Parts: sequence; structure tokens; C-alpha cells
Amino acid sequence: MDRVLNFINKFFKNSKGDLNIFGKGIKVVIIFIVIKLLIKTTYKIIDKAMHSKKKGILYSDEKKLNTLSIVLKNIIKYIFYFIGLIMILDIFNIKTSSILATAGIGGLVIGIGAQSLVKDIITGFFILFEDQFSVGDYVKIGEYEGIVEELGVRVTKVRDFSGELHIIPNNNIGTVTNRARGAMRALVKVNVAYEEDINRVINVLNEVCKDIRKAHDNIVDGPNILGISDLGEYGIELTIVAKTNPMEQWGIEREIRKRVKEAFDRENIEIPYPKRVIYEKNPKE
Repeated sequence: MDRVLNFINKFFKNSKGDLNIFGKGIKVVIIFIVIKLLIKTTYKIIDKAMHSKKKGILYSDEKKLNTLSIVLKNIIKYIFYFIGLIMILDIFNIKTSSILATAGIGGLVIGIGAQSLVKDIITGFFILFEDQFSVGDYVKIGEYEGIVEELGVRVTKVRDFSGELHIIPNNNIGTVTNRARGAMRALVKVNVAYEEDINRVINVLNEVCKDIRKAHDNIVDGPNILGISDLGEYGIELTIVAKTNPMEQWGIEREIRKRVKEAFDRENIEIPYPKRVIYEKNPKE
């Protein structure tokens, strides 16, 4: 033990018995390790608490819990890092207590030019408590559109269908279009040739709609045929519409198109396409 103490005094302390630069560096490393362990442990506690609350709740409530979990983790992370920063400043004899006492935490934050940070945090809490959107929702925020991957106290992360991740400061979030709340519309337009019997076509489409309705639990209402929606240049256009659970409308639209094509092939119903008739002049004329 004496050898250890002598080693510490020799390499990590100066002649006055205070920590030298190496000793302070080691202490800073230890502080960061402890903070990482505390954050990891706190994350596990939050995950365990949220997991126990998820049993027997609705899907929308589960998304709210996921969002709340992420926000709590971010707050915990910032608090621990702030405490660690104060401890490190104290190690280097920077009197943080006097700074905070004279300026105050709010004055200190604004004084270093972090007004936008405060706005981001306040906006983030309003988004969370007003339940504007949750993690997993499909939203449009300004020019960005995609799935919300993370709702933090400072930024919101949205990933679009191309895989790009958009990181949006909460203060920049204005009008939000949430496309994951309530029933969504699936709409498919079907074209048939003018030569086809329209009543026969509608009967075939009605059978297709019945089969789709029976096969999919994600359909809330329909599919229904609205009738003839347009008399186009090449054919007659009919519209099929259904209401689905959030985020399921695109899958139902694809299924409707697939089954309509199969039914038309089976019933020999022609789908129109551009045609060109060429008249050749008799060179003897």
C-alpha cells in the first residue's frame, strides 16, 4: 500500500501535494467513465420501466412511451454531462460556483449565445406534451417527409424512403402534417377500353373488392368503387377507394392493382394503351 501511495505522490502530485497535470488527466478520465456507466445504468432502468408499462396497451400509447423514453434518455444524458463538466472545471480550479451564483444558469446559457438551444428545448417539450407526433409516425415537416426516428429535446430526426436522415432543430418545426393518425385513404384508378361492357367491368371489380376486404384486416372501410371518374383519351377511368390503418394504405393500393390485373386477365378485359393507325397511300394513285 505504501508503495502505491508513493507511486501516486511521485507521478500524479506536485511538491505541494496537489494533483499535477497527469493526475488531473487521470481524474478527468475516471469522471467520464463513471458518467458513461451511470448513463448506461439509467438507460436500462428506463427501458425496464417502459417495457413493464407496454404490456396490455394500445399501439398508439406504445409509440408515445417510446418517444417519452427517448426524451428522458436525452435529458439524463445532458444532466450527467453537465455535472461532469462542472466537476472537471473544479479540478482545474475554475470556480464554477461563483460563476453560477453571479450569472445564474439561465444568464450563463444566454450569455454564451445559446438562445436557439433554449428555443429548441422548449419547442421539443411542447411537441411532446401536445402529442403532435411520436417516434414511428409518418410526418411531413416543411420540405422533409418520412418516418420519425427520434424526438429529442433539441432535434427531431426524420428518415425518408430513400434512406436519408434529416436532422431538424425543434425550433425550426412549424406546420406538421401527421399521416399516421386515424384511418388513411387508399386510392386506385383503373382504366378500361371503351369497347368493354362497363357494367360487366364494375361487377368484376366488385368481386375483387370483396376478396380483398376478406383477406386484409388492415382495411377499415371498403374497398368501394366510386364509379366512372373520367372519360379519357384512350379509355374509361374508374376509381376504387378504401380506408386503412395508418401506414398500410400503400400496401393495400399495391394489392388492389395486382388483383385487378389478375381479374382483367382472367376475364379478358382490355386495359387501354395508346394506339396509332397508319394509312399508307397507294403509290399508283
